[in-house]
Amino acid sequence: MPELLPPNILAQLAPTAADPRPVLLTIAGPTAVGKTALCVQLAQEFGTEIVSADSRQFFRELSIGTAKPTPEEMLGVPHHFIDSHSISEDYSAGRFAADALAVLENLFQKHPLVILTGGSGLYVQAVTDGLDELPSVPPEVRAQLHVELAAHGLPHLVAELAATDPVAHARIDQQNPQRVVRALEITRSTGRPFSSFHSEGPPPENPLFRNVKVALTRPREELYQRINLRVEHMLAAGLLEEVRAVLPYRHHHALQTVGYQEIFGYLDGEYDWAEAVRLLQRNTRRYAKRQLTWLRRDAAYQWVDLG
Repeated sequence: MPELLPPNILAQLAPTAADPRPVLLTIAGPTAVGKTALCVQLAQEFGTEIVSADSRQFFRELSIGTAKPTPEEMLGVPHHFIDSHSISEDYSAGRFAADALAVLENLFQKHPLVILTGGSGLYVQAVTDGLDELPSVPPEVRAQLHVELAAHGLPHLVAELAATDPVAHARIDQQNPQRVVRALEITRSTGRPFSSFHSEGPPPENPLFRNVKVALTRPREELYQRINLRVEHMLAAGLLEEVRAVLPYRHHHALQTVGYQEIFGYLDGEYDWAEAVRLLQRNTRRYAKRQLTWLRRDAAYQWVDLG
């Protein structure tokens, strides 16, 4: 078998007599690092299937701006949770984890190894390690936060988070409105910091599968070149037209992200096209840095440099 991964990682991918559980091979990494191509090659080599944990590739209406793999790129390998939902549906990490675990239970009856991949760290973690149980939030608390978000902008809420929960402020993506609002709604409704609900220590062993976690990286300049090129390809493929088509859903949390917000600003007349492209490339690079920061929090990841 070609060494698509280092030998020490390949040696971990077969069930053993000591641990006969099937293996969930997680391939994570920043946007444009090369996850799709490697996962398809690995799936072909192992004769297995891929479960996508990308929180925007679920949605049928979002393809270009999410870098959704095309049928040609999939090379006949089954991909689960690609185009599985409509943008009109709310689909949380918790719901995805429940659905993905049900799919994995069926896949492990056919395959001793299944691949999980995606750039959405929380969604990957929800499957591999589970999520902490959080208290329910009164609807009026959530509604008030969304009113404040619309009236004062995200920096206003980020400042509150920094003051009330410095630990969560340091950990979460401060440019993701959904994550910031979620942290504040828990803090406001309980009087306790959002971070205080997070369990410490390693997650419990999953009886269904054994985790093998791999994080991909490249030299920074190479990764940034790939990001800039990907943005150019997205624009040539019709990203502007795709964004126009989803304008009615622009307040959906899946669209509060890089790749769509920059084009919304252009369509709103906030800046010209050249500035939209510059912001799109810059913000995608920043997003990649945040993805890497998230992954480095988990010591279970084994890093592979594709450079």
